[in-house]
Amino acid sequence: MVQEGHAKWVILGRISGLFGVRGWVKVFSYTAPRENILDYPVWCLNRSEEWEPHQLESGRPHGKGIVAKLKDCDERDLAAELIGLDIGVQRDQLPAAEASEYYWTDLEGQRVKTLQGADLGRVDYLFETGSNDVMVVKGDRQRMIPFIDGVIIAVDLPQGTITVDWDKDF
Repeated sequence: MVQEGHAKWVILGRISGLFGVRGWVKVFSYTAPRENILDYPVWCLNRSEEWEPHQLESGRPHGKGIVAKLKDCDERDLAAELIGLDIGVQRDQLPAAEASEYYWTDLEGQRVKTLQGADLGRVDYLFETGSNDVMVVKGDRQRMIPFIDGVIIAVDLPQGTITVDWDKDF
């Protein structure tokens, strides 16, 4: 088992089904592009709030998803026990983000303030709409703020703040 300690876990995907009879699994990847999940040689699977390390033996894109084979998972019944488990890595295993690019996991929990200094709350989570990403901010109420230039003025991760050009009443 992997001890959580103070490590921040990032969910990269989840085991979504079986593929064949030799222990292969279908994977729904949250990475972009989706095959980037295969760049991590060890996947930690979350079972009952415990992170279990599993060596990735092989994997490839298949249709709209990924199929993968984990070491020592050579039978369909063993693979079936993994269905529904999240695949994670520790935050420090992710490559450094480019300038002015951010991992969603780093934005979650950040305090959001307007240009006028009004506190809107904290970023609860983000999601994609197709045209842009959206921050869901929870404070006195829930707000959905587009994560786009002109609205996002500054992101200061060390200070834990995101400054937005947004009407506090909207």
